[in-house]
Amino acid sequence: MVNTSELPKIVTVCGPTGVGKTSFAIELAKRFSGEIVGADSMQIYRKMDIGTAKPTAAERAIVRHHMVDIVDPNEAFDAAAYGRRAHQAVQQLLKEHIPAFVVGGTGLYIKALVQPLFEGRASDREVRERIQSRLKEQGAAALHANLKERDPTAAARIHPNDAYRIQRALEVIETTGRSISDLHDAHRFSKARYETLEIGLTLPREQLYARIDRRVDQMIAAGLLDEVRGLLALGYDPGLKSMQSLGYRHMVGFLNERTSWEETVRTLKRDHRRYAKRQFTWFKAVAGMNWLATDQVETAAEMAEEFFNLR
Repeated sequence: MVNTSELPKIVTVCGPTGVGKTSFAIELAKRFSGEIVGADSMQIYRKMDIGTAKPTAAERAIVRHHMVDIVDPNEAFDAAAYGRRAHQAVQQLLKEHIPAFVVGGTGLYIKALVQPLFEGRASDREVRERIQSRLKEQGAAALHANLKERDPTAAARIHPNDAYRIQRALEVIETTGRSISDLHDAHRFSKARYETLEIGLTLPREQLYARIDRRVDQMIAAGLLDEVRGLLALGYDPGLKSMQSLGYRHMVGFLNERTSWEETVRTLKRDHRRYAKRQFTWFKAVAGMNWLATDQVETAAEMAEEFFNLR
């Protein structure tokens, strides 16, 4: 937690996928006539609703949500872009004296809002277009092999089908002469611009995993496969960063007959559980995190009242 009283105040509600952040945050924000600023790296995408577990229209009618449905699936977007746009949204809310509740499971996005990323990202249109041409001619796997030779550390982190991140890593190398791994190692976040009350939601692991499995079943019943079919029909490439995310790459694999339906569902549930575990690891490292159970909205409200100096 940032302990600088001169900074504007925001509340963050975070935690692993499937834990129940949306309903918890809506109830909390409603008590303060606040609004929610989403911090989810997938809910930013239009046309990707089921697999991202976006808040429903009914939920958004209860409490207004920002940073949801803001870019198309083929648009480039990262933590730095999120930090800039979310900051604008929060600043507008604070200007109108509306409490801001930043809610989501993407820890890097929350950090990029609170402690903005330094800019200076390498970019060169000619280099980018040349790499894009190579991508179309050779495919993501060939470019990933090239990246493995030039930056093994980055290649180990990036999936061979993640065309966006492969392209970005190669662009950095060819533009700066340095690997993206070196730049990440040298990277620093700037000074915090908000004082935060950090609320993390948790459940016993077995209970969380059971919720995740049910959520996957609900996504499938709601039409996840047809949603992915629709995205492909609109011309969105399976190699896009958005299409390589949880659920979408699994459905693409099934549609391309790489996996059976049973294997698709099994790995989708497994990968959601693994993702939840990584999220726990990230948020447990956040200093000052206040861990609450999902039925402790009243406790969270009391903490927020004290934080906002309303008691």
